[in-house]
Amino acid sequence: MKNQTYRMTMLFDFYGELLTDRQKEFFDLYYNEDLSLAEIAENAGISRQGVRDVIVRAEAAMQEVEDKTGIIKRFEAQRPHLDAVEAAAEQIRTINYRQFEDSRLTELADRITAEIIALKD
Repeated sequence: MKNQTYRMTMLFDFYGELLTDRQKEFFDLYYNEDLSLAEIAENAGISRQGVRDVIVRAEAAMQEVEDKTGIIKRFEAQRPHLDAVEAAAEQIRTINYRQFEDSRLTELADRITAEIIALKD
């Protein structure tokens, strides 16, 4: 994956609900809100090392699930294919507009695009 923060945010998006409330809170503050370990520790009333331990355990738990399921890996592998199908639908729409003006082709291209958007979400 691209970088550590991106990888961790993807893990959190896919597997965050598997974490404890405390793990979710600290992980979110550290990676999404960009707070330092010291800032989180001060707000939580614990040591910096305590915060780090919670975050490391959360990372390990989510990575373990990804290692077993490979959901994010498959998701990332599908993205270029979905983009290609979306681009093809746009080309169909453009060719139809320029040459045929067939409303059924427009409807089908729109449906393909809608399905691609649903798959990406």
